[in-house]
Amino acid sequence: MKKTWNVCLAALLSVLLVAGSAPFHAEAKKPPKGYDEYKQVDVGKDGMVATAHPLASEIGADILKKGGNAIDAAVAIQFALNVTEPMMSGIGGGGFMMVYDGKTKDTTIIDSRERAPAGATPDMFLDENGKAIPFSERVTKGTAVGVPGTLKGLEKALDKWGTRSMKQLISPSIKLADKGFPIDSVLANAISDYQEKLSRTAAKDVFLPNGEPLKEGDTLIQKDLAKTFKLIRSKGIDAFYEGKFAKALSDTVQDFGGSMTKKDLENYDITIDEPIWGEYQGYQIATTPPPSSGGVFLLQMLNILDDFNLSQYDIRSWEKYHLLAETMHLSYADRAAYAGDPEFVNVPLKGLLHPDYIKERQQLISLDEVNKKPKAGDPWKYEEGTANYKQVEQPSDKVDGQTTHFTVADRWGNVVSYTTTIEQLFGTGIMVPDYGVILNNELTDFDAVPGGANEVQPNKRPLSSMTPTILFKDDKPVLTVGSPGGATIISSVLQTIFFNIEYGMELKAAVEEPRIYTNSMSSYRYEDGVPEDALSKLKDMGHKFGTSPVDIGNVQSIFIDRENGTFKGVADSSRNGAAIGINLKHK
Repeated sequence: MKKTWNVCLAALLSVLLVAGSAPFHAEAKKPPKGYDEYKQVDVGKDGMVATAHPLASEIGADILKKGGNAIDAAVAIQFALNVTEPMMSGIGGGGFMMVYDGKTKDTTIIDSRERAPAGATPDMFLDENGKAIPFSERVTKGTAVGVPGTLKGLEKALDKWGTRSMKQLISPSIKLADKGFPIDSVLANAISDYQEKLSRTAAKDVFLPNGEPLKEGDTLIQKDLAKTFKLIRSKGIDAFYEGKFAKALSDTVQDFGGSMTKKDLENYDITIDEPIWGEYQGYQIATTPPPSSGGVFLLQMLNILDDFNLSQYDIRSWEKYHLLAETMHLSYADRAAYAGDPEFVNVPLKGLLHPDYIKERQQLISLDEVNKKPKAGDPWKYEEGTANYKQVEQPSDKVDGQTTHFTVADRWGNVVSYTTTIEQLFGTGIMVPDYGVILNNELTDFDAVPGGANEVQPNKRPLSSMTPTILFKDDKPVLTVGSPGGATIISSVLQTIFFNIEYGMELKAAVEEPRIYTNSMSSYRYEDGVPEDALSKLKDMGHKFGTSPVDIGNVQSIFIDRENGTFKGVADSSRNGAAIGINLKHK
């Protein structure tokens, strides 16, 4: 789906919003049939939920209304999204949950990223001739499935901060899976586009009944998933990581050529991490550390761009797009060279963000010309230690995944920013028969060709781009940002922050402002609304933007207005998301 803003109207609104006019509350498009009561922008005094699906937002909001906190709501939302966005995330995947604890003022990340099973090998994505297996093939095999972490992450979050049991929080989604719900356009399009993948596995019986893909407005019923959720409700997450289900999952992975065993599931555990911190124009930014590359390269790009004073140029000028593109090229080159799981490789975090290194990278950017050969720099000059890996060129056929991001804030000051995924749409497409769980293809986030920082190793976490982020002012959270979109995630979060802070745009306008993405001289994308004259100028300079716009990311965000004591939630129009504010009746 294309964003449906009228370009001229959006440009005018942006100018008005920058000038300090009233916040923009109009919807970007007509809601899908059956969901007309939901809004993409809402304001609440007692809390806020913003997700990519209205029914998930409703379930999360209901938890808050009944006295649950933001972490309780986040757990309920993840289960609901497993039902309503089965192509994006679920208990067959993993993610990164950032939590600000309103009581202790601490910010913490629950890392439930999938891990490679013990039988994984560095060369498992190479063919008999030592060449990388095409991405389109390796993405549907059992070797692509990482050991899922979502449930372990949810359990840990509830143990640390929750006020409700998982038994209570999973129940609304059991009903949703059992009784069904009307499919929206996003899920209908995904089923249609990926029916070949789904037809190979037990998923065909759910999404392709009688051999035909379900369509928008059809009712999706997931009895097997409901059964699995009921097992988790009655027996806890041990019902997933041990016993009959664990055997069924590992057997299914092996049936499709993978090595996963019940022992891999039993041995899986999450990590609890501190965020990586940065500063930008008076804001403190808490974002995601490795094994996600998101945080460090978000901060690196913000630092590189800071001295260019982009807001001196029009929001849709070629100068702005050029400077963004040149910065992305340099940071993504560093990402390809130096990012990986810190339990296995040395990641030069200090060097990548060192002020002198930032200046080195800035000097490679000119407003007058394109850097035709952007390369990784040498951050190790500013860092103790050395790389315990090589730089290895990878095939360029990888397709970015999708994922989902949502965010919650409550009246006690707790804030959640959570990105969660099965990687590609419908992951591998492999469903565990009789249990309704779709399995991720997260291990294709490893390098196909071994030797680099992100090569496959047993128990290692593949490199991620997930970037759940919270911005603080005077040590208080004021803005949450995150997005799906594979490697494009970093650029979507970057531009949302940049438009909101550097250009002073109201949050909905900042989320809707057309984004670009490019990670090299051979990979460019842009959204509808980027002016033709700007694209023409960029192409004349040597940038290789294509001929057709595409959606990039799907940002969900909350602005916490400290002055007025309100929460503003925003859902991106590229999906049918909803923001729901909480307004309780106070005695």
